[in-house]
Amino acid sequence: MRSFGIRGLASVLSLGLAAAVVAPPALAQERPTPQAAAAQAEAKKLSDGFVAVADRVSPAVVQIDVTSRDENADQVLRFFGKNQDSPIARGTGSGVVFTSDGAILTNNHVIDHALTINVRLRDGRLLSAKLLGRDPATDLAVIKVDATGLTAAKFADSDAARVGEWVVAIGSPFGLGYTVTTGVLSAKGRGGLGMNAIEDYLQTDASINPGNSGGPLCDLNGNVLGINTMIVGRGAGIGFAVPANLARRVAEQILKKGKVERAWIGVGIQDLTPELASALKLPDARAGVLVNSITDGGPAQKANIKPGDVIAGVGGKKVTDGRELVREVIAHEVGQTVALEIIRDGKRYGSSAVLTARPEAAVPPLPVQQQGVPQAGLGLSVRDLNAQQAAQLGLPAKPFPVVTSISPGSAADRAGLKTGDVVIEADGVSEPSATQLAEAAKDGQLLLRVRRRGDTFYVAMKK
Repeated sequence: MRSFGIRGLASVLSLGLAAAVVAPPALAQERPTPQAAAAQAEAKKLSDGFVAVADRVSPAVVQIDVTSRDENADQVLRFFGKNQDSPIARGTGSGVVFTSDGAILTNNHVIDHALTINVRLRDGRLLSAKLLGRDPATDLAVIKVDATGLTAAKFADSDAARVGEWVVAIGSPFGLGYTVTTGVLSAKGRGGLGMNAIEDYLQTDASINPGNSGGPLCDLNGNVLGINTMIVGRGAGIGFAVPANLARRVAEQILKKGKVERAWIGVGIQDLTPELASALKLPDARAGVLVNSITDGGPAQKANIKPGDVIAGVGGKKVTDGRELVREVIAHEVGQTVALEIIRDGKRYGSSAVLTARPEAAVPPLPVQQQGVPQAGLGLSVRDLNAQQAAQLGLPAKPFPVVTSISPGSAADRAGLKTGDVVIEADGVSEPSATQLAEAAKDGQLLLRVRRRGDTFYVAMKK
């Protein structure tokens, strides 16, 4: 038997392996079956559809950055007996531009309690926004930035949307701007969640998370079907959006009037049960909506509607529960005459009512809305530190200005200043005195460098 050394054995093994690699004939590339090729083409078409929606709608989507008072932190300060303004909390939401001159639709809860509202556009610009109006009943609000030539989204007819169709959500979940997720329209007309006075939601399984609020839910034509508003359980895959038809009406009214007026017929209502339907000689519990009270002098009283009547139709559309009745009524304008179908004593009657404005409490202003109120100065009071106090803070023995009070809603408040802050630079002047700070503030704006508990940061203020 012939023997091989290690080197010789390695050569043989190497040759054997090389031969093993080279020897087999090249395999012919497999071609997909006609069915597989068709499926791939359909998948590519759907993928291209999602890309087209993202390309079309994203320029109209914005990220909204908000500051507000951190009430929880304020409770801690009070617990420790520290009498000073609340620290500032920061939040992020989304919005959609609906006019080219900067009107943006978002959720009320995104801007609720806001001290400041800033908007990040798709092109990278960061702009200050003012609040034009809000509607807590539908959880919608309209803000506006000073800009022109913006890409405005188009609204779809949400009534025509079909359950099961593909939808695309765009927004800033967890602050991750311009995130695109997909799913289907899971249901329409969802309500009874107990979150808002008026609930008529689109339901979707497109991934929606904190930060998506106020962003658009779109159809595959790139039109806005709804405004993403809430989720049920984080990670549960159930999200809700305000339908575009309702959102558009609210946005247009706020833009025009600064508030929302909703049509109203002046009845108290309840859904029918099988027992009530039987007692009222109705075919079933979906025959209409039971009237249980009438408002004196309201449209329903003038239309001769009485307690015990069942409203079966509004404006030629059948209604089967209270949510449908409210939806059909508020779809009409205040002052409009609407036809009603009434069931009384088992017989059907026709009637009509002239709709009036729904009585609603005035929406209280937010701190950010006080920026339009004339104020003396920028809303902060200061005094000079003495040499000993400055030394205790690790500063040179000079009369640095320390903030002693902040006017709620003022420019200083919106900038996040609070009592105890020390100004170490004002408009480029280092180590200013209170007198120098007051002089710098005469033009209605300030750029300050501030020391707070050992940390240093800049703030900008403008009346």
